[in-house]
Amino acid sequence: MPDWLTNMEPHWAWLSLGVLLAAAEIVAPGFFLIWIGAAAIVTGIVAWVAPIGVPVQLGLFALLAVVILYGARKWLRDNPITSTDPHLNQRASRLVGEVLTVTTAIEDGRGRARVGDGEWPVHGPDAAEGAKVRVVSADGGVLVVEAA
Repeated sequence: MPDWLTNMEPHWAWLSLGVLLAAAEIVAPGFFLIWIGAAAIVTGIVAWVAPIGVPVQLGLFALLAVVILYGARKWLRDNPITSTDPHLNQRASRLVGEVLTVTTAIEDGRGRARVGDGEWPVHGPDAAEGAKVRVVSADGGVLVVEAA
């Protein structure tokens, strides 16, 4: 092992670990490693300010990790992050209310309608090709329509 590593003061190891964990959160986001990194950084600051032994530092790190994790989890449960566009990645749900043109006649409740430059399967009352229908809901990748 290199001399610089064996002679490193423990607080630098904790601070380095905290920064590495924060960087790992950026690379593999999951909103988890950032809290462990925060516990490591706080442990490093405490070890820098107060000369405590490595076993106490390990205990402090473990305690802080648990407290910070559960505290952050509770705070996020009580203050959920809401989206300004809840249907952002749900294309079919975003089409509710749109008026579409039937491209393949709806017979026995099944047909196709033009959406933008493509066609989507639709389910609804029988309608002739070229008829206008309004999307009322989405069932997976199938749009549920009614006469417009």
